[in-house]
Amino acid sequence: MEITDPTFRVTREDFADSVAWVARTLPSRPSVPILGGVLLEADSGLTISGFDYETSAQVSVPAEVSEPGSTLVSGRLLADIARALPDRPVEVVVTAQKMYISCGTAKFTLPTMPVEDYPQLPAMPEVTGSAEVDAFSEAVSQVVVAAGKDDTLPMLTGIRMEIEGTRVTLIATDRFRLAIREFDWEPAREDVAVEVLIPAKALSEVTRSAGHGGRVDLSLGAGSDVGAEGILGVLVSGQRTTTRLLDAEFPKVRQLLPPQHTSLAIVEVDSLVQAIKRVALVADRGVQVRMAFSDGELALSAGGDDAAQANETLPVDFVGEPLTIAFNPGYLLDGLGSVHAGRVAFGFTQASRPAVLRPAPETLPEPGADGAIQPVDSDHTYLLMPVRLPG
Repeated sequence: MEITDPTFRVTREDFADSVAWVARTLPSRPSVPILGGVLLEADSGLTISGFDYETSAQVSVPAEVSEPGSTLVSGRLLADIARALPDRPVEVVVTAQKMYISCGTAKFTLPTMPVEDYPQLPAMPEVTGSAEVDAFSEAVSQVVVAAGKDDTLPMLTGIRMEIEGTRVTLIATDRFRLAIREFDWEPAREDVAVEVLIPAKALSEVTRSAGHGGRVDLSLGAGSDVGAEGILGVLVSGQRTTTRLLDAEFPKVRQLLPPQHTSLAIVEVDSLVQAIKRVALVADRGVQVRMAFSDGELALSAGGDDAAQANETLPVDFVGEPLTIAFNPGYLLDGLGSVHAGRVAFGFTQASRPAVLRPAPETLPEPGADGAIQPVDSDHTYLLMPVRLPG
């Protein structure tokens, strides 16, 4: 077939970026082949969509359209092709059963799937409020590290979003650690109050491609209908995403946060991260890194009498009762990476009880008359369960 009149023409960058973004939300093993497709609709521009009954993604890009219409092709294959195209305009023409792509000297032919069999994308609920993109993306990144990945425990694979007026709280836990992050936003109505459970993977994907600057609209409905549709809609940088909320009971986790500490340590994050990575080299998979805190010194160690050993010390600002505690090094590094500060404050009660990591204050808090130390005031908290020490 000689291609002379394209259905639409679009820049390679817009085409590749948009197809890649939509394809990233598609299931790797769709239950039916059609759910692995991307829908391309050419009208006043080009709209690219994907939907697997749980998550939808849709974005529009400028295009010169000479023949309006729609077609459905394999999303991952189209994304691979679009990424490999030369930096030339992309011309596409569609017949009843084929899509023809021409870009410079590169030409591809793809089979199409029946558009009429593709499910209709869900409508966006009414906008509930908006936040700065950077603040929202940072908040999600700080809690998603603690979300579970075991699909047999769906309540732990989500991020709980609590909205009350102008304040939003995100919470995630996998039973071994807990992350909480609060931030301000602008609600459509100041009396809004809702608690929902959002798939962590979907929320993370949204923020990965959100870029910087601007605002993000969150749509859960308005008024008494907020959250009632069971869908969260997100609009950011022209990208529209919906995801079905998780219908599961999130565990009551705030009771894990100690009201006060018996000791508190402040350490430089970068130095601690590098020291943990070195010491953990001798720790077999699943073996803990031990941390002995005392006045002015943190002693790290790993390994045992009959195996390789590693030891390192770091300076520390410390107040309270000395203690030795052990952690899974991977979980500890995740927590340190989520702090987003130059120094971290560790709050302790006992070696067998969770430790609380927060961005460090300027000065070390003073204990009260009873020796108790008040928790550091922060919008971000990472709680980590210790590993039982041998003996």
